[in-house]
Amino acid sequence: MIVNMLKTIRLILRKTRIDSRGNILLFAMIFGTITMTVIIVGVAGYALTENRASVKKHNRELAFQVADAGINYYSWHLAHDKTDYYDGNGTSTPGPYVHDYLDKDGNVVGQFSLDITPPVLGSTVVTIKSTGWTAIQSESKRIIKARIGFPSMTDYAFLTNSNAWIGDNETVHGKYHANGGIKFDGVADAAITSAVATYYCQPLHGGSCNNTLKPGIWGDGGPTGYWKFPVPARDFSAITDNLADIRTASQAEGIYLSSSGEQGWDLIFVSDGTIAMKKVLTTDCYKSKDVGDSNWVVRCIDAATYDTATISTMPSNGYIFVDDMVWVSGMVNGKATIGTSAGKSIIINGNISYLARDGNHSLGLIGEQNILIPRGSPDDLIIDAAMIAQNGATKRYNFSGEGGDDRKGSLNIYGSVVSNGIWTWSWLNAGGELVSGYNDTVSTYDLNLTYSPPPGFPVSSQYNLISWEVEN
Repeated sequence: MIVNMLKTIRLILRKTRIDSRGNILLFAMIFGTITMTVIIVGVAGYALTENRASVKKHNRELAFQVADAGINYYSWHLAHDKTDYYDGNGTSTPGPYVHDYLDKDGNVVGQFSLDITPPVLGSTVVTIKSTGWTAIQSESKRIIKARIGFPSMTDYAFLTNSNAWIGDNETVHGKYHANGGIKFDGVADAAITSAVATYYCQPLHGGSCNNTLKPGIWGDGGPTGYWKFPVPARDFSAITDNLADIRTASQAEGIYLSSSGEQGWDLIFVSDGTIAMKKVLTTDCYKSKDVGDSNWVVRCIDAATYDTATISTMPSNGYIFVDDMVWVSGMVNGKATIGTSAGKSIIINGNISYLARDGNHSLGLIGEQNILIPRGSPDDLIIDAAMIAQNGATKRYNFSGEGGDDRKGSLNIYGSVVSNGIWTWSWLNAGGELVSGYNDTVSTYDLNLTYSPPPGFPVSSQYNLISWEVEN
């Protein structure tokens, strides 16, 4: 454009009779004017372009804020109703769900659209996809995807409502908490917490515990840097209130076993994804002692004879409820939870292992009373399971009164143990020597349980943000 204007000026100068000094002056004035005009037009154009870019950037940022507001809204929604994945519209109304985004004066400045992906079976993780846009630039959208999960209430290797003792041959991989005091002589690699500042340690937890006042956590184990007390107590009522729901779900789409009319039911998990179920007709009885027993008590928890087995596939919803005592063993292929009726316990009838420890397989055991290991348990026992003894304890009785050697080798637990009462796998004499139960125990928390607990296991009402990402 400037070149053409200069040619025009030269043509004008040729046609006018102005001396050379006038020509130069006129040329300078015209050129200066043109130059200034070009600069002004250029600056104005640049300013307009920058303004448009700034407005666009502002609107994109606002669209981002609107999309983030959608994430915050549905997180709040789930915090108040953690099983509603339909925005309060009923279980048959799919998304997306569109909401207005208002400013402080109630004016609509944008909208967000929500796509909600419910958790799969055995998971608490919800995926929220929020798309946001402004009212004046609806074509420019921002997308944010977040994953939130409700952590399991059983995210501990061990959790007990009582005092506890970890012996010198015991190793705990994962968090450990007691609402009472802890004598810790073992090895840990995560937080060890107690809800009390001090407590009176009882003789059942070792010869040095002669009803003496002790700190909330003490002993010869460690590392002591993991010890912390007092901390808030865990509410066991929140952990142990869901057996009725498990019963209902098992009757709807799961496996429900009524009273056997015999001793109870034996459930054997098979690696092909089936379950062999048979009635326990008779049991073997042995003299034993429990915590607090002064005399030997005959207990009949070792299954002896069985009825013919029936085969069932793993239930689609994972729920199994037994209105009786239940014995459990086998290899778990899939996800399931077994619950019992009032006054009934679960007995570990042999090794329980997962087809793979990859998060795709889990077993929950919720005994309304106890989770028990019988006298005839394997010398080296493996238990892959998350266990809850609602009103009793997870334990093995002292069977040394029967005579013979009742000392076992190793107990390896992969999962979680929740015990309302005092639990124990091992019994020592006054000299600290093992007389009954397992000499070495290793308990490892299954990290998959945090957000993928077995079906029906209690979870926290408070969600955790697992991931947050911008898609565009």
